[in-house]
Amino acid sequence: MKSVTFLFAVVLTVVAGDFYSSHYDNFDIQPLLENDRILLNYTKCFLDQGPCTPDAKDFKKVIPEALETTCGKCTPKQKQLIRKVIRAVMDRHKDSWDQLVEKFDKDKKYRDAFNKFLEENK
Repeated sequence: MKSVTFLFAVVLTVVAGDFYSSHYDNFDIQPLLENDRILLNYTKCFLDQGPCTPDAKDFKKVIPEALETTCGKCTPKQKQLIRKVIRAVMDRHKDSWDQLVEKFDKDKKYRDAFNKFLEENK
């Protein structure tokens, strides 16, 4: 279930070379963490259940790759931000989290690696 946490890696990254663009290293996640409406809007975008902001569209594009590589192209800052956002969704919106897992890791291929990723730097 936690393997879809990488889906939110997208909330913080855009593909560019060997690493995702550092453009999103300073993405302000506070509005996501402090406002459930905004957090759920991102989630709905990722689930194709609502409109996407330009940032959310960028993030959504890289979710599959970020999940498959356990955020292998993420900068250290992006990894830190992704963990915070994913934990917020998991803790406060279990149903949405379950839907994200079903969409992005239906076969549970990435669960173990992703759980380890989430536990780092806790």
